[in-house]
Amino acid sequence: MWIAIGIIVVLVIAYIIFYNGLVKAHNQTDESWSQIDVQLKRRNDLVPNLVSTVKGYAKHEQETLQAVVAARNQVVETPSQDHEKLMDASNQLSASLRSIFALSESYPDLKANQNFLNLQEELTNTENKIAYSRQLYNSTAVFFNNKLETFPGNVVGKVHHFKPVDFLQIPEAEKAVPEVKF
Repeated sequence: MWIAIGIIVVLVIAYIIFYNGLVKAHNQTDESWSQIDVQLKRRNDLVPNLVSTVKGYAKHEQETLQAVVAARNQVVETPSQDHEKLMDASNQLSASLRSIFALSESYPDLKANQNFLNLQEELTNTENKIAYSRQLYNSTAVFFNNKLETFPGNVVGKVHHFKPVDFLQIPEAEKAVPEVKF
C-alpha cells in the first residue's frame, strides 16, 4: 500500500512539474512577444517626428510621406494579439521607412539635418531591436512547441488545452537577394 501511495505522489509531483514547465514556456513566449510590441510602439512614436522633419525638406514627396503615415496607422490600429496581421503591417511600415531614407539621397539638406540623422539612427536601432525580438520570439516559440509536442508535455498540454504558437515569418521581400549593379 505504501508503495502505491509513493507511486501516486511521484506521478502527481511529475505532473505538476511538467504543467509548470509548460506554463513557464508559454509565459516566456508571451513575454518575448511583448518585447516586439514594445519596439513596434517605440518605432510608431518616432515616425511622426521623422515625417515632420522630412516634410520641411521634401515638400514634393507627399505620396511617400502619406504611405509612411498610412503604414504607421495600420500598425497602430492592428490589435497586438493578431500577430500575423501586426507583422504584415509592421513589414509595410519598414518598407515605407526605407523609402524615406532613400529619399534623403535626393535632398542633401535633409541628409545633413542633425534631427533627421538622429531619427534615422534611432529608427535603425529600433528596427534592429525588432529583428532581434522576432528572433527571440521564434526561439521561445520553438521551445514551447517542443515541450508541448513531446511526451509527457503533450499529455499535460492536451488536458489543459495548450495550443502551439505560430512562428513569425520573414516577408518574401526580405528573403530576396538584392541585385547589385556596377
